Amino acid sequence: MSQSPRIAIVGAGLGGACAASLIQKAGFQVDVFEQAPEFSRLGAGIHMGPNVMKIFRRMGIEQAVADLGSKPDFWMSRDGETGEYLSRIPLGDFAVREYGAPYVTIHRGDLHALQIAALDPGTLHFDKRLTAIEDDGAGVDLSFADGTRHRADIVIGADGINSRLREVLLGPEKPNYSGWVAHRALIRGEDLTRYGFDFEPCVKWWTTDRHMMVYYTTASRDEYYFVTGVPHPAWDFDGASVPSSQEEMREAFAGYHPEVQALISSTTEISKWPLLNRSPLPLWSRGRVVLLGDSCHPMKPHMAQGAAMAIEDGAMLARCLAETGLSDHATAFSLYEANRRERASRVQAVSNANTWLRTQEDPAWVFGYDVYAEPLRAAEEAA
Repeated sequence: MSQSPRIAIVGAGLGGACAASLIQKAGFQVDVFEQAPEFSRLGAGIHMGPNVMKIFRRMGIEQAVADLGSKPDFWMSRDGETGEYLSRIPLGDFAVREYGAPYVTIHRGDLHALQIAALDPGTLHFDKRLTAIEDDGAGVDLSFADGTRHRADIVIGADGINSRLREVLLGPEKPNYSGWVAHRALIRGEDLTRYGFDFEPCVKWWTTDRHMMVYYTTASRDEYYFVTGVPHPAWDFDGASVPSSQEEMREAFAGYHPEVQALISSTTEISKWPLLNRSPLPLWSRGRVVLLGDSCHPMKPHMAQGAAMAIEDGAMLARCLAETGLSDHATAFSLYEANRRERASRVQAVSNANTWLRTQEDPAWVFGYDVYAEPLRAAEEAA
């Protein structure tokens, strides 16, 4: 076998970084290759439920995440026009007591920085855009745009919805445009003080065909974030996102509650993103290559569990590799898919349907899940 680091992970996002840290803690040599030239505080807000915080406990970053982010006492759902409460889902101390960990909303970049810091020094490599991959049966050769090459025993694809590794396994295919766009904006907490509203720490405003999810991203609550879901007939712009405006937002949310209008008026910069997805993949691995997260089960973000599923994938894959060792990676990959496909597919379906927590429901099947406590099911049991 190759004497180079045994496992290569392509993509150092939230799922890839989690997988790398946990697989390193399981005793394997791991190198992570990220196409971005450097780390930066990209993105905006993100939810980390108790199901993920229990994984962060294993990574040694649970307390740091909880200290840095906001810990709402409830997830509120409200009628977008009247403000009437549709649900109050208890979080806060209830989540710690019932699900075993807190519920945290945080800036994605702050969370990512904590994950990156948990990696073994020298194992994360930036500016590595994958151009070719060859699995010769005995190992996998990776080629990068900067001319460098790397050989590993197995490769984990954590490279997102436009995954190059998914393309290698299944051929080129563009993701599906969902017919929806998301507007995103960060608002300074101090800019909200002039309105006289009691802006709630975690609230989703709904009407029949659109919504706005709003929450704090810091413990000090000096940063408030919203993300929307709005129908849009076709994604007719170049690039991953385009600038939006208050005018466009007011049109999209005409008739919405004055609190929502105040949020729109408080924005200084708004971006608009297409919401993309894919149909469930027929396979998650082939040979010495395996996929996780958006590479194999991307979903609309309406359940705030997309990144969580990638992180759960990484934890389960680390658990399966520790169970079998690299000498039997095929069994590890089969175990991994057998123990992740049903849950990831269920979350994908609920998220895409955009029904999660709109009414008073029990979220224990999501938040109470512990990837380490679940008995490992063999592939034939899961079939």
